[in-house]
Amino acid sequence: MRFTFLGTGTSQGIPVITCKCGVCISSDPRDNRTRTSLLIASDTTTVIIDTGPDFRHQMLRENVGGLDAVVFTHGHKDHVAGLDDIRPFNYLLHKSIDVYAEIEVQQTLRREFPYVFHKEKHFGVPQIELNTIDENPFTVGDIDFIPIRAMHKELPVLGFRINDFSYITDANFIADSELEKLKGSKVMVLNALRREEHYSHFNLDQALEVIAKVMPDVAYLTHISHHLGKHAEVEKELPSHVHLAYDGLKL
Repeated sequence: MRFTFLGTGTSQGIPVITCKCGVCISSDPRDNRTRTSLLIASDTTTVIIDTGPDFRHQMLRENVGGLDAVVFTHGHKDHVAGLDDIRPFNYLLHKSIDVYAEIEVQQTLRREFPYVFHKEKHFGVPQIELNTIDENPFTVGDIDFIPIRAMHKELPVLGFRINDFSYITDANFIADSELEKLKGSKVMVLNALRREEHYSHFNLDQALEVIAKVMPDVAYLTHISHHLGKHAEVEKELPSHVHLAYDGLKL
């Protein structure tokens, strides 16, 4: 299984004109963080987790030529806004793209993209097939997903375990029963927005505490804002088995 970090950033950045942390003007490409998304590929199946506003750019950057499905963690704009750009894959692959989402996320998609679900299908609109998921395991092609329930303040969101790889973004609470599902992961990905506490995201210290409970072989931090700092500087502060993810990182 191959995993590519399409994006590791967040909309909660700092305007360039007021940025004092230096991330915006950094020459290190690892500091160029687009909105958080992940590509999962087996020999026969390609899946994207979340289609943020940077979806088109990310897919072009990584030269992704095939797509079988999109899986959504939740319905916030920075995770769904790029769904319209599924259209080139409809055209090139001559097929609809399966979308896996909870009922609440499907309601968001219907509200944000009403033309997609109109009874009269106009030429050129995105062609998708909705599939309802919940906390039960499901399979896309030959890729098995185990959903992990987390909370994004008061919003229930889903993370996923795929074999020995676990992925959770936009969370600030994971119940012990859900942490048990993560244990045994060789690779764990978790959001860490900034150093200061945040009302709906893990900060750096909180993310490290969760990682210490799960004890993966290696962990990567994602959904990183400018407030956390430059990649090279933060890396020096982290435990040896914890790293900042960056756009384009492949595992």
